[in-house]
Amino acid sequence: MTANSHSGFNEAGTPFARDIEFTAQDFDRIRELIYRRAGIVMAENKREMVYSRLAKRLRLHGLTRFGDYLSRLNANPGSEEWEAFTNALTTNLTAFFREAHHFPVLAEEIRRRGSGIKIWCAAASTGEEPYSLAMTVQETLGAAAASVKILATDIDTEALKTARQGVYPLESVEKLGEARCRRFFQRGSGSQQGRARVRPELAAMIDFRPLNLVTSSWSLNGPFDVIFCRNVMIYFDKTTQSDILGRFAGQLKPDGMLFAGHSENFSFLNQVFRLKGQTVYTLASPSTRAVPDSARRGQPS
Repeated sequence: MTANSHSGFNEAGTPFARDIEFTAQDFDRIRELIYRRAGIVMAENKREMVYSRLAKRLRLHGLTRFGDYLSRLNANPGSEEWEAFTNALTTNLTAFFREAHHFPVLAEEIRRRGSGIKIWCAAASTGEEPYSLAMTVQETLGAAAASVKILATDIDTEALKTARQGVYPLESVEKLGEARCRRFFQRGSGSQQGRARVRPELAAMIDFRPLNLVTSSWSLNGPFDVIFCRNVMIYFDKTTQSDILGRFAGQLKPDGMLFAGHSENFSFLNQVFRLKGQTVYTLASPSTRAVPDSARRGQPS
């Protein structure tokens, strides 16, 4: 080990060399900052993930100590580096038609409501989920799908850039089947060989915007018929979950639907939501519903 290297331990407890100083106090500060910034609860076993993702930012700035990087962040609350810090610590695990049992339920709801509905995808990531929603709308409504608006938001601005581009590896697109590939994607050629782009008419249905769910107000064009927010709440503590879900209630139409992730259970909010199907929720009846004041923040008048 050289004089300028720093020791660490991997998950198996085996020591290895680091080129950037990263102390237990640095990790604790990062956990506090990402919680305040994005509401994310960073578990103790994420130490090496945090190091590997943020070390790239330190190397970019020519820094050799996490303490110096964190001091810079604290000294510059308006710095663009905060966005890079948040992007680095955001998890983007997604796929087309992930948790497939939700989409027949969505299609049935679309048929019931007809054209002109509003859908909010509250964790758009790199775009696979909102494009899956748009495909479901087109398959269900045909030409009338153009009247449906999908708002797709995410805190990770880099992920949103990928989503807006709508270009994906052909191998992931081909899993959708030949019919969907032909209908919804354009195969790349030349330098884009092995990739596929979402067709313009599908992309036109979606408005991608950055949004931090833990900010005090949301600038949205609700209320919505449907909200998809799947596998996001698992990163928040119960207090943050309650606040966000209460505010979702204020963004839903009285008969609206909330789709959650397979590992999420909102039974502790039974006065606000009631379970309708497998991780699908509707608002509780008005007589029993108690929506927190925070649910009304950020709504249009």
